[in-house]
Amino acid sequence: MMNGLQSLPQWESAFGYPSGGKLGLFNAIQNIGALAGYPFAPYMSDGIGRRRTIWFGATIMCIASAIQTSAHSVGMFIGARFLIGFGLTFAANAAPILVTEISYPTYRAPLTSLYNSLWYSGSIVAAWTTYGTFKINSTWAWRLPSLLQAIPSVLQFALVLFAPESPRWLISKGREAEALHTLAYYHADGNDQDPLVQYEFEEIKAAIEFDRTVASNVGWKSLVTTPGNRKRMRIIVALAFFSQWSGNGLISYYLTRVFDQIGLTDSSTQLLINGILQIWNLGWAVFASLMVNRLGRRFLFLTSASLMTLFYMAQAICFSEYAQHGAPAVGHAVIAFIFLFSVYPTHRLVHGRNSALQSSCQGFQHLQLCNYFGRPHL
Repeated sequence: MMNGLQSLPQWESAFGYPSGGKLGLFNAIQNIGALAGYPFAPYMSDGIGRRRTIWFGATIMCIASAIQTSAHSVGMFIGARFLIGFGLTFAANAAPILVTEISYPTYRAPLTSLYNSLWYSGSIVAAWTTYGTFKINSTWAWRLPSLLQAIPSVLQFALVLFAPESPRWLISKGREAEALHTLAYYHADGNDQDPLVQYEFEEIKAAIEFDRTVASNVGWKSLVTTPGNRKRMRIIVALAFFSQWSGNGLISYYLTRVFDQIGLTDSSTQLLINGILQIWNLGWAVFASLMVNRLGRRFLFLTSASLMTLFYMAQAICFSEYAQHGAPAVGHAVIAFIFLFSVYPTHRLVHGRNSALQSSCQGFQHLQLCNYFGRPHL
């Protein structure tokens, strides 16, 4: 969204041609809003359920999108972006957990990986919407994309309460019959005596009982008390922080400025490349998601990190050469290396259940927290 808006002269003129710290605030404020929601999201997910938490977050994002669409001042736009981030925290905490806890065991890894990789489907809509509205000679050039960003939240608002609730959450609230019915319906065609269903049911009950025992005796100390949990926390922090501190923030938030630095200043061309890049990203992300069970997360992640480092260095070298000599071919090479760099952010595959902490929601929220702190524009 913000990448595309920065290429729109209509948006820039409406908000005083932001640059420097002001532009940084425009980009960072969504994640600041997300951090504000961080202390509450896991407790709401465990308290009222995954579906209702997603619905709550979607409601806030619908309201925020309406405010952004009608914004007539910098403060109003920034406030709307803050609210979008705040609502997103609740939905982003509960949704992947719900996917994980409902998925059939053999499909769990690809589905959880696809959940995060399909972020690019939203970026495709945002990129091509701004490309399509570029020629509107009014503020609707940026207001229309701001309005359309609410579509996923509207769908969640209208439909998520019709989705099944997490069997783990149902069992934790004493609703074991409902949990067994959900497992049977989605994992065994309704047969609640199926061996897999019975195994999953008993496994979840045992895990919840263990979590309660740990919580009553240790509480949050369990994050660092045992060597196993300390290792899990190190993995969570490292994956989340370094997956964002990898150079991808430059492309995600400041691609327009990158194009300006290599002499590509035509807004239409910038928007076109941005749209094509998002389609390219989605294709590779989905392919990598489907390879998780075959190749493994560790192999994909290490390969990703190595090749991203190589292509990011290549970008930096080409930037330097263009700054010194201004050769168009070097600028074109930067674009090529951006596409190659974007093939490999398979850090989007790591959001499986890496945490055996007192709550899956709290463990996942630690991953999100470190993710937000790792984003370079904050």
